[in-house]
Amino acid sequence: MANIYNIQEFGKLIGKSTKTLQKWDREGRLVAYRSPQSNRRYYTHDQYLEYRGLKAADKGQTIVYARVSGTAQKPDLLNQIKALEEYCQAHSITVDAWMQDIGSGLNYKRKNFNALMEQIELGNVRRVVIAHRDRLVRFGYSYFEAFCERHNCQIVVLNGDTLSPEQEMVQDLIAIITVFAVRLHGLRSYKKVLKDAALQKDQDPRA
Repeated sequence: MANIYNIQEFGKLIGKSTKTLQKWDREGRLVAYRSPQSNRRYYTHDQYLEYRGLKAADKGQTIVYARVSGTAQKPDLLNQIKALEEYCQAHSITVDAWMQDIGSGLNYKRKNFNALMEQIELGNVRRVVIAHRDRLVRFGYSYFEAFCERHNCQIVVLNGDTLSPEQEMVQDLIAIITVFAVRLHGLRSYKKVLKDAALQKDQDPRA
């Protein structure tokens, strides 16, 4: 049997008093189960997850998400959307919302990407359809996949290699190399400052 909680235990989990839970039960806002023998209220772990917004309902939305890194790749974006439309039609998938971003897969501040993650976290999404893994994120896909699973959301991936522009990966790799090169240069400069300071201290008789 799934984890169950009496009314006091459940109240502590969600930060509500026993009287509040009794009132919610009467009003139908959060209906408790009843023990067949004692007729006492109890709650399940699934109810806890649903209350916390960690479990999507069966009627959750299906959202299609597409992305390219720059405005010059708008033709690639149109190809993505067309392929996603054909896939959904072929598999009788009803789409509730279409989302798209123009921004690097290394950028986690994309407007619609964040809106999508927020809706998943709230338990409002049961399925996300994307053309390729890197359309969601360039790196760390496994983390976001696990995040979706924890919120009862499935990611459907077409895995079309033609829907993952090669030039975009090159741009992202160059961006990564540039960042590390700048950091390495900064580290070398910092080491030089420390070395000069130590040398000056050794040469100063007042030190």
